[in-house]
Amino acid sequence: MSNIIQVTNINPSELVELITMGIREQLKEFSIKINSSSKDDLKPHLTRKETAEFFNVSLNCVNLWVKKGILTRHRVGQRVFFKREELLSVMFKQTKSA
Repeated sequence: MSNIIQVTNINPSELVELITMGIREQLKEFSIKINSSSKDDLKPHLTRKETAEFFNVSLNCVNLWVKKGILTRHRVGQRVFFKREELLSVMFKQTKSA
């Protein structure tokens, strides 16, 4: 069953402001979470499983992003790793989609 949300008595600029405030709050929470971790906890490279947990997606999604070129994998022998710095860059990359 589909949930329907109906917004009434709000103009477009107020709606944009509410959405912006919600996004800011989520970014603050994420920033606190990242900054509260000690530097020892922040490994520079993540496995596929850790990358999926980082983005809160499935392993299949990580594989699809690699095929699409969204994520760059790095191989060490038969192991696959992703650079944390690159993952953060992808997370906060702002592009407009058609």
